[in-house]
Amino acid sequence: MSSQPFIDQESGELDLDQIRAELFPLAALIVLFGAAAVLVFLLGLLVGGSPVFAGLFTILSQFVLALGTGIVLIYVIARGIQLADE
Repeated sequence: MSSQPFIDQESGELDLDQIRAELFPLAALIVLFGAAAVLVFLLGLLVGGSPVFAGLFTILSQFVLALGTGIVLIYVIARGIQLADE
């Protein structure tokens, strides 16, 4: 049987170093796609002279968020499988 991820085998408590090591790449992905969506939304506000362009950029920012959510979920699942095999 493989060891449990995020649990220190000697003490049986949470392994905070491993949690931090997994946290930073995940947080970076979330911030990357969140910032990209905000950038597209703000660009839409600046071009907001036309409601068509503002609506288009709003839809585009929602697409960036949906795409980012999918990529983050795929990353979490793939990383979970890797950790389970270790």
